[in-house]
Amino acid sequence: MKVIVCGAGQVGYAIARHLASESNDVTVIEQRPDLVQRVNDTLDVQGMVGAASLPDILESAGAEDADMIIAVTYADEVNMVACQVAHSLFNVPTKIARVRNQSYLKPIWRDLFSREHMPIDVIISPEREVAQAALRRLEVPGAFDMIPFADDKVRVIGVACGEDCPIVNTPLRQLTELFPDLNIVIVGIIRGDRMIVPTGDDQMLVGDEIYFVADTGHVARALTLFGHEEQEAHRVIIVGGGNIGLFLATQLEATQSGVRAKVIELDKERAEFVADRLERTVVIHGNALDREILEEANVQSTETVVAVTDDDEVNILASLLAKRSGCQRAVTLVNNSSYGPLISSLGIDAMVNPRATTVSTILQHVRRGRIRGVQSLSDGKAEVIEAEALETSTLVGSPLRDVRLPAGIIVGAVVRDDDVVIPRGDTVVQVGDRVIMFALADMVKKVEKLFTVRLDFF
Repeated sequence: MKVIVCGAGQVGYAIARHLASESNDVTVIEQRPDLVQRVNDTLDVQGMVGAASLPDILESAGAEDADMIIAVTYADEVNMVACQVAHSLFNVPTKIARVRNQSYLKPIWRDLFSREHMPIDVIISPEREVAQAALRRLEVPGAFDMIPFADDKVRVIGVACGEDCPIVNTPLRQLTELFPDLNIVIVGIIRGDRMIVPTGDDQMLVGDEIYFVADTGHVARALTLFGHEEQEAHRVIIVGGGNIGLFLATQLEATQSGVRAKVIELDKERAEFVADRLERTVVIHGNALDREILEEANVQSTETVVAVTDDDEVNILASLLAKRSGCQRAVTLVNNSSYGPLISSLGIDAMVNPRATTVSTILQHVRRGRIRGVQSLSDGKAEVIEAEALETSTLVGSPLRDVRLPAGIIVGAVVRDDDVVIPRGDTVVQVGDRVIMFALADMVKKVEKLFTVRLDFF
C-alpha cells in the first residue's frame, strides 16, 4: 500500500512507524526540516519538507498513485485542504483527516465532509477520542484500560496484578477448571517491557499488567478475581477545561445522571466559557496544584480525578496531589510516551494517551480485510483486531485446536449474532462470525491474511 502521511508530529510519526514496519510504501510531508530529518534517520520512509496542502508537493510525494492520504498536521485547515486536493487532482481513494476545532464537527454542519463538498472519508477528532477513552476508564473502575468491541458485547480489559490478586501464580489452564462458567480469555501479559501472549502453562505474577477479553456481562465478576472491587465513581473532578475537559463534562451530564462533576480551570476567561456551556457541573477557577483549590473542590470526598490539561507534568502532579488529599482514583492524560512506565509506579491508576487513541482509529482504516475495529496496545507492541470471518478464511470450519495459529496470535472471543462465545479448543468459527483477536505487532499481517479474500477462491 502506498500512503502519504501529512505531518511528522507525535501522531504522524507513530502512524509512519506502524506502516513502515509492515513494509508499506510511506512518504511523510512536513514543513519543519528537523522533524523530516528525524523521520529519515529513524524510519524506513521518504521524508519531504513542504506544505502538505500544495498540489506540487503532493505530486512530488506520489499522490497520483497513492492508495491513501492521512493528514495529521497541527492545522485543521491544512489537513482538510490536503484531502480536498488529493481527491480533486489526484483521485486518492481514501482520505483521513484530523480535525480538532469542534466547530467543524457540529451536527448542523454534518454535510461539510460529504463527497459533494469536502470529500474526506474519515474525520478524526483527538479531543473526542480522548474524552471517550477517559469515560471508558470511569465506567470500569479498577481497570487501567477498557476497549469495547462488537457493539460493546465484548470488552478488552487491562488490569494490574497486585499483592491481593487471588489468582497469581496459577497456571492459566487451571483457571478454566476453577471457574468453568467465567467467560474470559487472558490474551496478553505485560511483564517489564515485554508483551507476552500466554499459553496454558504460563502464570501471572505480582506486578504484571494483564489484558483479558470478556463477555461484557462478566467483566465485573472477572475484576473481582483480580482483586479489584472498586465502585463506580459518583463524584468526579476534571482538571482542565479545554476541549477534552469540556467534552468529558458534557458527556457525563448527558449520560451519567448520578455523577456529580466539578471542573478546575486555570484560565478565568476559559472557566467562564466552560461554565456557560454546562448545566449541572460546578466550574472552579484556580490552579489544581493549589491545595486550597483542591479542598474547595472537596477532593477528599471524591472517588476519581481526571486530569486532562495540555501539560503532562501538571496532569501527573495534580493527580498525585488529589490522591494524597484523599481522592481514591486518578485517570491521567499523558502525551509523552516515555512517562508511561512511570505512571503505575507513581500510584496513578489509569493513563490516557492521545496519540495511541488517534493511531488506533487510523489503523482501523489502514488494515486490509474485513476489519471492523482495531486498538493498538502498549505503544504499538500489540493490537486487538475485530474482523468478520470469511468463507475463505483458514479459521472457518475447523476446531480452533486444529487451526494452529502462529505463536503471538490468540482468539479472544467470537460473536455470533447476539451470542458471545469465549473460545475453547473445540470452538468452530463460522462464516460471518465477528472474531476478536489479540496479536503481537509482528503478527498483525498474518491476522490480516486470515480475513482477506483470496483470489484463488474465485
